Amino acid sequence: MREQLQAFIRYLSEDKGLAKNTLDSYERDLVQYLDYLESQGVFSLQASSRINISGYLLGLKQKGRAVATLSRSMVSIRALYQYLVKERLLDSDPTIHLESPKPEKRVPMVMSIQEVGKLLNAPQTSTPNGMRDKAMLEVLYATGIRVSELISLDVDSVNPSLGFIRCSGSGGRERIVPLGEIASQYVSAYIESMRPKLLKASKPEPALFVGHLGTRMTRQGFWKIIKKYATDTEIRQEITPHTLRHSFAAHLLENGADLRSVQEMLGHADISTTQIYAQLNRGKIKEVYDRAHPRARME
Repeated sequence: MREQLQAFIRYLSEDKGLAKNTLDSYERDLVQYLDYLESQGVFSLQASSRINISGYLLGLKQKGRAVATLSRSMVSIRALYQYLVKERLLDSDPTIHLESPKPEKRVPMVMSIQEVGKLLNAPQTSTPNGMRDKAMLEVLYATGIRVSELISLDVDSVNPSLGFIRCSGSGGRERIVPLGEIASQYVSAYIESMRPKLLKASKPEPALFVGHLGTRMTRQGFWKIIKKYATDTEIRQEITPHTLRHSFAAHLLENGADLRSVQEMLGHADISTTQIYAQLNRGKIKEVYDRAHPRARME
């Protein structure tokens, strides 16, 4: 089973072009599933059945795992069996008639425009690290890209003079996202004056944002950076890189952007994923109605 799992992970990497973080997630889910099968005396995927899959998911539920965790595990298990059928290592897919748990769509936490301003103004741009941090935060809020997309940007992925970036999302789908004048200004300043001071002379580095070793910034490195500035500015709510992505979408919709354009900029495959941000603006819609409709209020 373990050999088939590794072959599946290679397939996702080489044929599907999935990112390392996604591959790691698939592997974690499936290692746990294979451990469960072995604990039940099942030592080959060909000998497993719907009953095993249902039993595994029920066990996760009884342990108090979140619905999102159950849903993700089901996605991973289904993908593995589909691969085995595709490779003719299995006659039929036991997940065909199994329904995935429906995760609850939670309204994302967003920052106010004032809080975003405080966070983005926190770095000291007189230092190389400060200018890099400022450029990273400005790009994240200006474009709404994921942190994995942010750290994957190369120098030739950005065009500050024309005001756009080119990034690759999940599945290797490439999209062009507007950058905005303020973010463009700080990216240009970082590239021209501060990035060279962070690089090591030993070898060329294509990455736009680099860490203290002069190599590509890591996810963990950027998490530490954003946590530091959130603490420095005393913003009370929990701030993550994704908070800026949520805030980007919510603020665009609040100021009149159409849902389809926001969907494209975020790189969502399904517009229903983007629609959750529209829920944040129901209060705003009521304000607009009360102010604009001639019969909204009694005289």
